[in-house]
Amino acid sequence: MQTGSEDSATATSGANNDANLQPEQAEMSKSETTSPSAFKSADIKFVKEDRIVFAASGANLRFKAMENGIDLYTFGGKMMNCGGYGQCGTCVVDIVEGAENLSPRTEAEDRKLKKRPASCRLACQVLVNGSVSVVTKPAKSR
Repeated sequence: MQTGSEDSATATSGANNDANLQPEQAEMSKSETTSPSAFKSADIKFVKEDRIVFAASGANLRFKAMENGIDLYTFGGKMMNCGGYGQCGTCVVDIVEGAENLSPRTEAEDRKLKKRPASCRLACQVLVNGSVSVVTKPAKSR
């Protein structure tokens, strides 16, 4: 008899646990339903390298380039870059398409890129929010 009552108690407590989990499961399924539509991706085309890198919206351009083996630096930049803090100006890229999908230009970029075209950005300061085409190591135009 005890086993019968234990089984029914276990079944009842199991049912109670399931009843307690239902709101959480409902929340989980609600977030699962909304997260795919909330997730936005960005594709970054590196023109010289003829490569496309996919990233989550809001990804840092320098980080994604380095993560995927895209070389942003000239010889001097490889030796003396600031590590992505916007202080050296060596990770310059030229945005040829999709500039509207990038974060606004920062004060560090305004200081470091005075003599560059408006399409030039510091990769370490850029957050990518959509499709963009990038030329690495652009020539300085005088």
